[in-house]
Amino acid sequence: MYANYFVSQLAYIFGLIIFSASVYGQVKIDTGIAQRLSVQEKVDVIIILKNKPNFKYVDPDWTKNQKSTYVYSTLTEHSEISQSKVISLLKEHNKSFQAFYVVNAIKTTLDQGLLTILSGRDDIFAIMEDAPIKMLDYIVENDNVTQNRTVDPEWGIKKIKADSVWLQGFEGQGVSIGGLDTGFEWDYDVLRSKYRGFNNGTIDHNYHWHDAIHINNPAYPDTLLNPCGFNSTEPCDDNNHGTHTMGTMIGSDDNNLIGVAPKAQWVACRNMDRGWGKPSTYLECFEWMLAPTDSNNLNADPTKSPHVINNSWYCSEGEGCNPMNQYLLEDAVKNLKAAGIFVVVSNGNFGPNCNTTTGPPAMFESSFSVGATNSVDTIAGFSSRGPGLVDSILTMKPNVSAPGVNVRSIIRNGTFANFSGTSMAGPHVAGAVALIISANPALAGKVSIIEDILESTADPIQANQECGGISGTMIPNPVYGYGRINVFMAVAKARSLIVSATNDNKKNDLVKVFPNPTSDYINFTCDNGQIKQVSLYDYSGKMLNSVEFFSQQSLVAFPVNALSSGLFIAKIVTSNGSQVVKFEKI
Repeated sequence: MYANYFVSQLAYIFGLIIFSASVYGQVKIDTGIAQRLSVQEKVDVIIILKNKPNFKYVDPDWTKNQKSTYVYSTLTEHSEISQSKVISLLKEHNKSFQAFYVVNAIKTTLDQGLLTILSGRDDIFAIMEDAPIKMLDYIVENDNVTQNRTVDPEWGIKKIKADSVWLQGFEGQGVSIGGLDTGFEWDYDVLRSKYRGFNNGTIDHNYHWHDAIHINNPAYPDTLLNPCGFNSTEPCDDNNHGTHTMGTMIGSDDNNLIGVAPKAQWVACRNMDRGWGKPSTYLECFEWMLAPTDSNNLNADPTKSPHVINNSWYCSEGEGCNPMNQYLLEDAVKNLKAAGIFVVVSNGNFGPNCNTTTGPPAMFESSFSVGATNSVDTIAGFSSRGPGLVDSILTMKPNVSAPGVNVRSIIRNGTFANFSGTSMAGPHVAGAVALIISANPALAGKVSIIEDILESTADPIQANQECGGISGTMIPNPVYGYGRINVFMAVAKARSLIVSATNDNKKNDLVKVFPNPTSDYINFTCDNGQIKQVSLYDYSGKMLNSVEFFSQQSLVAFPVNALSSGLFIAKIVTSNGSQVVKFEKI
């Protein structure tokens, strides 16, 4: 692992989710369910099963296909076994249902009687409402921008120096990007040839498109029909938002250079009905990205999962999210990351106040969240500030920043528009990930390494705003994160790692750590060399302890019983270099 990985992890700490829920027997029940059942006969819910696989120890040196296949097979086998009794009960009561495996959960509809029966089961952890969730708003700066332009990359592309990477021959070749959004229109010059379902004029939507919108969202009356309809068999956008984000990731034609990675391919899933989703629609698209299916939603294939996915949506508690569905969505993000899929998310548009990164998926440690900057590298006033907040515990967010003000891209009907929002910043980072992988294909699936590359090569920017007790003069800080991304420098670092990253069977760790998690002692061993120094830090970068060893040491035991529960960082200096590791105190 690389030295900068140490810095990149100083911002993180584990927090336990405390649900806003009532307890019926052994099961936590979302308080919104009781409210619904007081005025209606039944309510849409998601049943969360207790047991779930743990992917903390997936081999980091596996290839992307090895990771995705292992995670997919483990999740499907586990859910099939653990959900069987609950599914049998739902069938006995003639309830339709949708079983998920990306998280161990089942969507269904319950009345008070069945809710009471399920609340007494010892295999169910919680029952949450499958309630409407509003997407992240964005600003329309200009929705009637001319298409005819000279071939000059958009300002955001030049700002992050993606055009300089193109000159080296790296334009996203061989990389798939996944979009989860309001849908995507595809049959326009800037997008068509990059769609993975388009091959020399032949169109095949199998494994390349999925629609998770099957009925009207409750936010809309039945008489207000979705312009894309439901269960669309080909890519369609009912809002403009999704198409705009995809253009920023991969779009280009003879007159428009709007995409960061113009030779990458894209796949997509619609998870919102005109800007309104539900936990179940978000989960369905996460699941499809982990293992895309054919057009009949059969024959899932995890080897066809994209390398990176962009999530330009955000959900605060005021927009329908609560600690219960946050918990569920966080599990999905963690499992995708374990499968080798880089999860890019927008950090939110609730600035300029501090501690406004308070909703999923930006708040999650496993997400790579992105703030928005303008053309002079100043943070946008609307861009949410960190630190992130998970159950009153702070995490350093955003991770990085990227261009997100007055960004020109394609929208429905083949016209162009300038939008502003962190929704516009995230796609710049997703495109940057594609350029990194195209420059060094051996990094595919190496999510933590790519995160480190992007953070350590970002142009650092200090802020005059202190948030959560963390000064804006620090790098990272809660305003810009590590700074505005510089993909030219990121690709240079990625190419320098090509030898060590290519050998998927080689262990690059200098130090082994055990047990992890631990309650009393944490042990560090060095098989090749001696340990010279060990330093412990908390999530904010504060040093807790540091010890130098003047005699040769191949094993060091550190007492941690006095530490509070949470995530900590250890930097170990050996005779052959240094390494940073993360461990959990329980």
